[in-house]
Amino acid sequence: MPCKEELLHYIWKFGLYPSDSLKTADGLRIEVIDPGIHNLHAGPDFFNAKIRIGDKLWAGDVEIHRSSDEWERHGHHTDKAYNSVILHLSEHVNRTIMNEKGQQIPQCQLLVPDEVRKNADYLLYSHSSPPCKDHLSSLPEMFIRSFLGRLAIERLERKTSDIFTHLDRFRQSWDEVFYVLLTRNFGFGLNSDAFERLALSLPFKCIRRHGDSLFQVEALLFGQAGLLEEPIDWEERESGRQGRTPKTEVAPEMPKKRVSADRKDDYFLQLHNEYRFLKNKYSLTPLESYLFKRMRVRPRSFPEMRIAQLAALLQSSGRLFSLVLEQNQVDEWMLLFMASPSSYWRRHYSFGKQSPESAGQLGGASRQILLINTVAPVLFAYGKKTATESYCERAIHLLESLKPERNVIVSQFREAGIIPRSAFETQALIQLRRAYCDPRKCLFCRIGHRLLSCKK
Repeated sequence: MPCKEELLHYIWKFGLYPSDSLKTADGLRIEVIDPGIHNLHAGPDFFNAKIRIGDKLWAGDVEIHRSSDEWERHGHHTDKAYNSVILHLSEHVNRTIMNEKGQQIPQCQLLVPDEVRKNADYLLYSHSSPPCKDHLSSLPEMFIRSFLGRLAIERLERKTSDIFTHLDRFRQSWDEVFYVLLTRNFGFGLNSDAFERLALSLPFKCIRRHGDSLFQVEALLFGQAGLLEEPIDWEERESGRQGRTPKTEVAPEMPKKRVSADRKDDYFLQLHNEYRFLKNKYSLTPLESYLFKRMRVRPRSFPEMRIAQLAALLQSSGRLFSLVLEQNQVDEWMLLFMASPSSYWRRHYSFGKQSPESAGQLGGASRQILLINTVAPVLFAYGKKTATESYCERAIHLLESLKPERNVIVSQFREAGIIPRSAFETQALIQLRRAYCDPRKCLFCRIGHRLLSCKK
């Protein structure tokens, strides 16, 4: 089976070819002094290589393909950018090639060792999750912990990049960015996108202007989520979506917006009327309520409950971002997210749906998720933006102080033999899975490199 070109790049970059195998098509010995700098963008695959061919020392670029005929197929013979190529490597040398000047390019067959090919095929085509599952338990503990540390920082840096993009969008307002990220994470995965759209539809300045009234903050959030108008039996509607609509039938139109008769308790009607006033005052456009999912969600995690908890947190804390910066310990941050929703939500999980009375506050596990996905990334990004390393260190310390997360990704790595010791390491495992395992970037992964290079 022909190798993927990425594997040939990998073999050249790390010198995994047989040491005496490099010869040009016309028999000249090749000595690699420097394989060059791997180029992941347009142009030759490796820049500034130094290679001795026969008795001549060459400096220039290297191009790699699976076979020689791909040189012309990719148009390199008419591209001046490839005139600097001093060596063409391919698994199958099957023709001579020329550059744009009409000069013949030296070629070399790049041999793939059987063990490397075997391991690469296993990693790249494995149906296991992760692909290297059967080998993880045999890797040294120190190697695994070191790699997890790097992955966790890599994940924080990726989130930092996203936060900087938000900062540009919101004119460097950390309050606004924190509000958007926090609201998104109140969706707890299933409803994250819908909650982010809610935050983007309702500027934080509107929330702050009504910070002295929990009722008005609730009206703004529930109203913008479209939850004060549409009369829908959610359980019936969402269960109906699980089946297909017959081709001969016309799907029913969404009902026109009006106040639901079965929700007409005083609290709902007061919120509805208050939102109508605030909507006109701020020229707001509400979302469609169908964006918020309820299927297979526990009542205490319904969107209405999460919005009520979010409203209480935003109203009680004022400029929450500033308070987050002032804290130093996990207990302090956990306490910060303890806001109690209004009394209605201690006896209801949805409008008009009564339930046994409870405190209605966010549970410890939910608050931990918010610290992991909101507080830690924002602290790290703030430290990078202000060149204040202490904030980055606090973000790392926060993650190291929190218990390991429990989710499908973490469970799969546990089964494979990697037991995370903190949220810092579970974040690393999520980064490993999403950035390397899922897209099959095993060639860029330390674990993949160790297996491919046949290290024990």
